[in-house]
Amino acid sequence: MEIQERPANYLGPNLDPTGVKLFPRLLGKGAYALVANRMPRNNSGVVIGSKGALAVDAGINGAMAKQIRALVERLTEKPLLYVVNTNYHGDHTFGNYAFSEKVQIVGHRRTVESMVDLESEKKIRSRNLFGNDAAIADVKTWRKPDRVFDGDFMELDLGDRTVQLWHFGPENTPGDTVVYVPDAKAAWTGNLISNDRVSTMLLECAPREYIDTLARFKNTLDVNRVIPGHGPMGTAAAFDHLIAYLWWLMREVESAIRLGLSSTAAVEAIKLDKQFRVSRFSFASRLNPLLEDFHRLNVMSTYQLLSKECGHGPNANKAA
Repeated sequence: MEIQERPANYLGPNLDPTGVKLFPRLLGKGAYALVANRMPRNNSGVVIGSKGALAVDAGINGAMAKQIRALVERLTEKPLLYVVNTNYHGDHTFGNYAFSEKVQIVGHRRTVESMVDLESEKKIRSRNLFGNDAAIADVKTWRKPDRVFDGDFMELDLGDRTVQLWHFGPENTPGDTVVYVPDAKAAWTGNLISNDRVSTMLLECAPREYIDTLARFKNTLDVNRVIPGHGPMGTAAAFDHLIAYLWWLMREVESAIRLGLSSTAAVEAIKLDKQFRVSRFSFASRLNPLLEDFHRLNVMSTYQLLSKECGHGPNANKAA
């Protein structure tokens, strides 16, 4: 279950879709990243084969789903066959309802199992709409995937090419799914991993398990381009960056617990190391305040998980 607590003065990512446009970026023949013009709003993707097309994620509402549909129609005359949900979060799945019944929504079993309470999910995601709750007012039903896969692998046939779906283990959500196109060496990663300089949020998984998942991912697929659910595209260097951050975070929080710091004190004491910030000379440096927010949440989440493992659960609960 997603951690509900947030550190003091936490803002988090702005997911308000107002004014968001998706722009195609060619990754290889018939494979496109659909990149949002405003960070860190949701990205998407399109893969085209001789039989039809596949889209990655459905957007946060019907309007974004309609934009994805329009881009598919612009890029190909082939029918849209599949929409793959990379995770259960509403900003990736609320738009499911706006696709025709002829389009199969595809997701992992654990993603389906997490899609239980629409009103609760809308309430959680509304915290990232910064007052524009009307953006998801059209979402009356939470359409679940029609085609579900279990285990770690599924393949979808688009005709002259196949798209691979992978689940590598505990991640940002229980059913995080990687959409991989082998001939383009491109992977759509949802919230599992971002680009070379941006870390993720620990909402439902401890760093130790997350590192194991990332190691399996890195050593299984040959990835040149990472298309995250949010923010700029990345390269295979994103694996080393996130693994290094999680390893550093785990050591720092374990040290704070051994020294007897409370959860609140640990959040204040463990500042984001400069090696995990975006260079001020980079166009993405404006993401640094968001990275600080993510990091403070990650310290809180990691503290709660590790303190329970070390037998300090009551202290952690009191501090939270």
